Amino acid sequence: MARSGRTVEEIYLELRDRIVDGTYAPGVRLSQQAVADELSVSRTPLREALHRLEADGLVVAEANRGMTVSPAHHEQAEQSYAARLLMEPPLVAALVKEITEHDIKAMAEALEEMERLAERTRDFQKAHLQFHAVLLHRYPPLLAEITNQQYSRIFRHQRLYMSRPAVPGHFTQVDRQFLESVRAQEGERARQLLELHLIDAALGMALDIDPDYRFDSLLTAARGLGLRLEHEPDGSVTRPVRLEWVRPGAVAMPYARTANVEHRPAD
Repeated sequence: MARSGRTVEEIYLELRDRIVDGTYAPGVRLSQQAVADELSVSRTPLREALHRLEADGLVVAEANRGMTVSPAHHEQAEQSYAARLLMEPPLVAALVKEITEHDIKAMAEALEEMERLAERTRDFQKAHLQFHAVLLHRYPPLLAEITNQQYSRIFRHQRLYMSRPAVPGHFTQVDRQFLESVRAQEGERARQLLELHLIDAALGMALDIDPDYRFDSLLTAARGLGLRLEHEPDGSVTRPVRLEWVRPGAVAMPYARTANVEHRPAD
């Protein structure tokens, strides 16, 4: 069979999309010969693309089996949100003065798409991902790469386990407040709104799949950032989970409540 001249990047992106959208399910063996024939590519760039996917955590090398699609455990999705919580809000706060009007416009357009597509769940998810991905090019390259990996893992988890996830209106409301804080270059407020949003999304994803889910890495990350999340000793929570900022330098935030989290200002 004739092989196309497709680049490693093109092959990598196509395979990543197939894994993320569930075309290649967890545990599926990716025979290099079979995949090469399916994509009409040669095995050398395919091998490089598979190694990139392995670095992303989307495939694993197994003795005598070659590459297989990685499992997608609920704890992994929680860890991806914990990683984003640790990295993204502080980065946005630090970079807020470098964000351009072009960036703001791109985020506003993605936000409008989110609002327009609220009844079309998967299209909403894509627009939501695009909204947050706009700022990636402002991050240091390695941190942008790590963050993008977490986006892919979370998006994959949504596709595998949440065929018709609800699209709560508060998602766009909090994102709009976040965008306005970025536009106004209010770094700490933007940071706290993004923290609220990520915690809200993490709680919603885990609890919509498993109402008895017990959290670990998300609670640890929140505690390390000076956030207090109300929870039981075993990591279980009751929605809406109370959120407080207890770190020095946090700005006063107004009352906020979503389906998953609630913040009450101190008296």
